[in-house]
Formats: sequence, structure tokens, C-alpha cells
Amino acid sequence: MTFFQEYGLTQSLAIILAIDLSIAIVLLALMRYLQGWSIKVNSSAELAERDNFAFGISTAGAIAALGIVLTGAITGEAAPSYLTEAIGMSAYGLFGLVLIKLGRFLHDKIALNEFAKNTEILKGNVSVAVVDAAAAIATAIIIRAVLMWAEDITVNTFIAIFSAFLISQLMLVLLTRLREKRYAKRNQEASMQQALAQGQTALALRHSGYMIAMALSFNAASHFIIYQPTGYVTNIIGWFVFSLIMLVALSLLIALVKKLVLAGINLAEEVEKQQNIGIAAVEMAISIAVALILTALMA
Repeated sequence: MTFFQEYGLTQSLAIILAIDLSIAIVLLALMRYLQGWSIKVNSSAELAERDNFAFGISTAGAIAALGIVLTGAITGEAAPSYLTEAIGMSAYGLFGLVLIKLGRFLHDKIALNEFAKNTEILKGNVSVAVVDAAAAIATAIIIRAVLMWAEDITVNTFIAIFSAFLISQLMLVLLTRLREKRYAKRNQEASMQQALAQGQTALALRHSGYMIAMALSFNAASHFIIYQPTGYVTNIIGWFVFSLIMLVALSLLIALVKKLVLAGINLAEEVEKQQNIGIAAVEMAISIAVALILTALMA
């Protein structure tokens, strides 16, 4: 018995892992070029010649998002055949890539509908790029959770994944509207979206933290909702109700923890008026930390 066999790595499994890795690398490279093609620019020129940091951040978010989705497609278990493994990995990977792009499109047109995201990124707006990258990563975290929740590769599986994806986008829009309402209340009815378009990076970091935290809390639903291949309505209602409950619970917990951890600091003044990136980064970390703890407790 060889060292690898002792730890369960057979020749067949090694080939399957090589297939998965090869497909993953191809898809990651494809995502990088899609960033440029989708807005009709040369990605190499934007990254290396114009040194467009915003475009780089946006591209980094897209690549990281696809990587997260691919971890949900790679099981580490031997498939019945190499062809089956290649088809499954490619199908999940391409479907995930499409959903990430669709999620970004919906986020641009519905959640952040007061400015043209691509135009801002090409102008070098780092704040908008940070939110764009966070939205992609949040969407990917949710897609991964649903991939792990659903079973097999059937039409019903993809319907279930797409249904949960739509609910997740609805939650991202709802979260954005709630954050906008709070921002307007504290800033004489000013627009949070316009503040982002004006380059308020601190505000972008805070909002990004909320989006990623919401996506992580969405993860917990997969531990409570039983996958029913043909239960289309049951699945979508289950995801919606549980996601809404988690959004409320998460918001309350984050508010409480921020008051304790950042006691004595006027967060609205520091982040929204003084654009204190340091405070905003701490807020982002608190949001993500609370979501991780909440999800771990419910797993």
C-alpha cells in the first residue's frame, strides 16, 4: 500500500480531482476575460496600462466569487465515470458563472439603480467597485450553499438552485433599501447610492460587510430546509421565510455588537460624514464575524 492509498487517494480519485481542477482553472480564466468583454473593454489594458484599481477590485470580486461557487461543485468523491464528473463540474461551474453575472446585473439594475455601475468603475470609482465585488461574493456564498443543499444533476436541481438564487437577490435588494432608508434618515434625506457614486469608500466597506454577512446567514437555511426535488413552491417559500427571519435576527445582533465593540464612537458621524475607513473596516469585520458565529451556532 502506497502513502496515498493509505489516506484514501486512489488513482481514480486523483484523476477526478485533476479533472475538477482543470475545469476550475479554465472557468476562472474565462471569468477574468468576461469582465472585459461584458463592458466592451480590454481587461489587460484596464488592469496593466490604465492601472484602473476599480476595475481590478471588481474583477477580483468576480474571480473570488466563481472560486467560492466551484467549491460547492467539487465534492472530492469519485463519480461513476470521468465523463460524468467532467459534465457535472462543467455544468455546475457554468451555471454558477451565469448566476453570478445575472446577480450582478440584477444588483446593478434594481438594488443600485441610481447610477451606471460600469461607467463608474471605468472612471476608477473604487467605492462602487468595492460594493460590486462584495455583491458578487455574497451571491456566490449563497449559490454555494444551495449547491451543497441540492442533490444530483437534474432539471429539478437547477430549478431549486435558481429559485433560491432569486430569493437571495430579493434579500440583497431589501437589505440595500433598508440601509438606504437609515442613511437618508441620518443625512437629511440624502441618497446613499449618490454617496457611493461620489466615492465614499468608508460607506462602501460598511455596506459590503452587511451584504456578505447576509449571504453567510443565508447559509444556515440549508441546514433546516429539506430539499424536495419537485417541491418548487415549498422550497421557495422555505428559503424566503427563513431568509427573512435570519435578516432580521442578523440586523439586531449586528446593531447590538457594534454598540458594545464600538462604544463611545458616533458611527454615523465617523463613517458617513468624516469617511473614516478604519471605523468602517471594523464595522465590516463585526458584521461578518456575527454572521459567521450565528451560522456556526445553527449548523
